Amino acid sequence: MVEDPKWELSILANVSGFYQKLLRDYLQGELPVHPGLENEAIHQASTNLREILGKMHRWLQLLDMAITPAMVRQALTAEIDPEIAEALLRYYTRKRDFTEADRDKTDLVATFLYRHPRVPGQWERRGYGLDGDLPLSPFEIALIEILADSDTPLLPEEHVQLLREFEPLREHIQGFVNFNALIDSGILSRVRELKQSFGRSFHHPGVLATIAPYNVVIGARFDELFGVAIGEIKSFAKAVEELGGSILSNIDGVDVTVEHVQALEEGELLKIDYVEALDKFRRVSKLKKEIDKRPRIRRAATPAGMPARSGGAAAAAKPARVRPTTAPVKHVALPVTAQQLSMEEAKLRRVEESIRIFVRVADPKFRQVVPMRFFNLNLTAAEVEAYCADYLEEKSLRAEVGRTLLRSVAVIGRIQTELEELKRCQPATSLWKLRADALVVLLDVARSAYDSGSHVITNAQKAGEPAMAEAVQTSMRKLRERAEFVVKTLAG
Repeated sequence: MVEDPKWELSILANVSGFYQKLLRDYLQGELPVHPGLENEAIHQASTNLREILGKMHRWLQLLDMAITPAMVRQALTAEIDPEIAEALLRYYTRKRDFTEADRDKTDLVATFLYRHPRVPGQWERRGYGLDGDLPLSPFEIALIEILADSDTPLLPEEHVQLLREFEPLREHIQGFVNFNALIDSGILSRVRELKQSFGRSFHHPGVLATIAPYNVVIGARFDELFGVAIGEIKSFAKAVEELGGSILSNIDGVDVTVEHVQALEEGELLKIDYVEALDKFRRVSKLKKEIDKRPRIRRAATPAGMPARSGGAAAAAKPARVRPTTAPVKHVALPVTAQQLSMEEAKLRRVEESIRIFVRVADPKFRQVVPMRFFNLNLTAAEVEAYCADYLEEKSLRAEVGRTLLRSVAVIGRIQTELEELKRCQPATSLWKLRADALVVLLDVARSAYDSGSHVITNAQKAGEPAMAEAVQTSMRKLRERAEFVVKTLAG
């Protein structure tokens, strides 16, 4: 796949920034930056891009060795910009030497993106196909777009079969009523084995789109049951302490004391490395079983007038981040290159194929609204018909009209995607400029599509097919409106 070095560098720069902040917070001090990879050097890079990319890859390999999946989990808070998470996902899926830690990090990032959609409820909208099967979910479509520049691995049939195991597992997990049953079931180890079985296929959008929702469900259920178990253990420990005792039980030859239990912080346990955490979870489960065997301790009543312990006031909700208002930025465009056009053509083909898949399997009542990553793409009836057509390879007017409509929709979809991305970038940054450059390329593509559409309209009118001419005219109007909006946006 043709790769734009500037785009690749922007991805790596975002990952590097995330890693450096993570390590600064972890070490509580400044982290030296690799010489030549300072922000200023990256933003000014032009002729020596390959050299800087090589340095950046080696630098990130070093940082990867220092950063564990548990550290990534802790750093992926609700305040993280989804743009950073998407850069991380692109980075992990492009790595040639894919380790177990990389898979865990990929898993965490995909789950973060599912748990924190840009628009609340964005992943819930879906319909049923004519054959009863579900079309691509909005989350999978979003992942396809995020990873559009990556080499998507093929998904062999045996891995498709593995994906079908997750839905029964999710239902099984929701049926557990206590933490001991969940731990004893071995389901956590089974899920990890399943994930390991995918190998490089783990990067496939379909795999990530299946696993991320599962992770959210099991995570919520696990946290709930674990919290209840810890609460009961601490309650028992307090009762023992009030009666003058100190040892609760003996687990694996080690006395568990009241002090041990008081030091348990469920929030911290849920953040540590998987293998270490699983061992601790098993110990908690054993302790809970031992406590359950003991007769219930009757605690003395609270003396009259003694205030009950309060759980504290709820934390105030954090205000949403608001980007600072800045003066409009005018983009100075460079000439469009053949390489840029080639890369855009590849993206357009993928968008066209994604829309075709959705339209063909969606319920007829819903297929005129295609869920894209940040927005819904509305199609006309003629455009829907074109995406369902099986005659596009013909040498006929209707095939020419169909191909024109497909092209117009794909270009409009790409333009709107880049506009949405542009809105989410800080003006005048390197990432903003990359998005603006992409829009300049799309303007060139839109101009060609519009000229071609005008020619098709003329042919349809000459052939006495006013309905075909009107269908193309409607699509061309939408394309022209989007292109004019791009021009105004880039003009500042």
